[in-house]
Amino acid sequence: MYTKMRMWRHDYRNHIQTLKALAANGDLAGIRDYLDKLDHELIVLDSPIKSGNAMADAILSSKMALAESRGINVHVDAHIPIKLRMSELDLCCILGNLFDNAIEANAGLPPSERMIRVYMDMKGSQLYVSFTNATAAGKQRKEHGRFHTTKRDKDHGFGLLHIDEIVEAAGGYLSRNSEDGAFTTELLLPQE
Repeated sequence: MYTKMRMWRHDYRNHIQTLKALAANGDLAGIRDYLDKLDHELIVLDSPIKSGNAMADAILSSKMALAESRGINVHVDAHIPIKLRMSELDLCCILGNLFDNAIEANAGLPPSERMIRVYMDMKGSQLYVSFTNATAAGKQRKEHGRFHTTKRDKDHGFGLLHIDEIVEAAGGYLSRNSEDGAFTTELLLPQE
């Protein structure tokens, strides 16, 4: 998206020159057609997520584009009509880590089976977040009340721990569920 925006800016002067040439020739239909094409291009460049929270939109749009570039079918339904009490750093940590884990979990699947679903909305005064992703792994078991990372690198797994700390500090609720072929995380984060 960033690259597309830079390319569009680069071509801006050429677009203006083209419109001036069409105007000089009195080609009103040509101007309308050209503006319609430019308008379509800008819609494509615009953030695909409009939750009501600029930071959530930026994170979700960026991660959605990354997942789609890896052949993952992504559906995001996000509605955040209020200013959140939680910090943008915590929001970024939660959404970024959940999306990164979901993208990685899809890697071993054929493209037709890759999937991430994200739902965010206010439930009263709490932010509800649900992430469901397909996974090549079978049903995982909890050890000492927690799912352990399946990543080989020992430095991985810290994202889930950080999410746990954020939810606990906020007095929120966290649930993770593993089934054959799918993994779901649900959060409730108080915003009063």
